[in-house]
Amino acid sequence: MLSSLKLYVQNNDWLKQFIHHSLVLYYRPRFWVRLFLFPFYIKRGKKAVIRSSARLDLFPFNKISIGEKSIIEDFVTLNNAVGDLIIGNNVIVGIGNTIIGPVEIKDNVLFAQNIVASALNHVFEDPNLPIVDQGVNTKKITVGENSWIGANVTITQGVNIGKHCVIGAGSVVNKDIPDYHVAIGNPIRLVKKYNFETKNWEKIPKT
Repeated sequence: MLSSLKLYVQNNDWLKQFIHHSLVLYYRPRFWVRLFLFPFYIKRGKKAVIRSSARLDLFPFNKISIGEKSIIEDFVTLNNAVGDLIIGNNVIVGIGNTIIGPVEIKDNVLFAQNIVASALNHVFEDPNLPIVDQGVNTKKITVGENSWIGANVTITQGVNIGKHCVIGAGSVVNKDIPDYHVAIGNPIRLVKKYNFETKNWEKIPKT
């Protein structure tokens, strides 16, 4: 029943535009959506905390999930307008972060301050059109469990950061980072990896 209704809406441009207009005003959820619908479609685990100053640009047409004991700090922007946001258990999203889906942050991840993780990119193919009118494309960002992302890092669309990784402050992560690595810089480069035989973090020689 629900799937057939969703298909009907998708195939009806007028109805789709009407529903979108009733939910969205100037790229943000309308007040009635925030007031009445948030409690029903935001999946929020036990003891999860969302600070009052966080900006929640969250819409019912994509998933939003915040796991148990996770904290969304002050002045964070969460946006699922163009893709799902899945935040695991015991995750800390630090002050001033901007996270634009589709993004999945797995358990026990620490995001420091002023990080941008945007899986969205604007299309700019036609020089005769304003970029704002050319639409967007998306590629999912994934951050593996137990990783630490330093302050002022930018994570670009389509990037997969492995588990138990450390990303140095100010880095631009524009490529995948394997499990158990430390990476820094712009462009990002691998500088250490964990050796399970010696049980040490070992430097990676420059090439």
